[in-house]
Amino acid sequence: MSITVVGTVAFDAIQTPFGKVDRCIGGSATYFSVAASFFSPVNLVSVIGDDFTDEDAAIFNGRDINLDGLQRIAGAKSFFWSGEYGFDLNVAKTRDTQLNVLAEFNPQLNERQRNAKVLFLANAQPDLQLTVKKQSNAPVVALDTMNYWISSAKEALTRVFSEVDLLVINEAEVRQYTGEANLIKGARQILALGPETIVIKRGEYGVLMATKSAIFAAPAYPLENVFDPTGAGDTFAGGFLGYLASRDEVGDREMRRAIIYGSVLASFTVEKFSLDRLREITIDDVNARFEAFQQLMAF
Repeated sequence: MSITVVGTVAFDAIQTPFGKVDRCIGGSATYFSVAASFFSPVNLVSVIGDDFTDEDAAIFNGRDINLDGLQRIAGAKSFFWSGEYGFDLNVAKTRDTQLNVLAEFNPQLNERQRNAKVLFLANAQPDLQLTVKKQSNAPVVALDTMNYWISSAKEALTRVFSEVDLLVINEAEVRQYTGEANLIKGARQILALGPETIVIKRGEYGVLMATKSAIFAAPAYPLENVFDPTGAGDTFAGGFLGYLASRDEVGDREMRRAIIYGSVLASFTVEKFSLDRLREITIDDVNARFEAFQQLMAF
């Protein structure tokens, strides 16, 4: 079954202690789509400028990603983000953000996009997310957000929380939104608003998933070389939801397996800049690391 993702296709400039790149492909929908396509067909809905060339778009080639919803605006530039990391790779410092084509983005879903099994609302203005959600017939709607919207549009974000089934969010955002230092208490507070499941990304410390009746925690996959964490959260969401969309039925066991598959895909992303590592791997590589992850957690 297919997934529709609404988010950004962008260019990034990134500096880490291990290197830098002045222009590379990025964007929430880009990372999500590539990761999810290892398991399920994806409908990508985004907007780009005419600076995003066919060579850049090759990242989607050979994957089950439908680009009917990728709108190109002539004479405009694509969304751009520039950031840097210190040795604490959990914290990104934004140097520059240029909305460009994203400033006027008003996605209208077609029939194929509306009827996907899963809708993923990648990080965006909450009112825009809610507008897209109301166009969809998806039985499962998942949402991501960021600290900027929590501080600037909390009321609107709360309305969106009440309309979705699953929330993907990082631990700092849980604490910021709820005012709770304890993640379990914070998760319970957000679940009371309406979502059935909250998945809390904890960077190098792994993932915490909570429902009203259960909690599951998994570590991050241990790596010797972590090069660039940009896009890891969106890659995780793509692997997680892509795997769920591929299942005929989704219970607690499949949700937990999906967490591990998402973590596996994210562990590949951080090994190189941009999507360079995801370009190289196959589903066999993903499954091999999944099995190694299982052995890591066995006791």
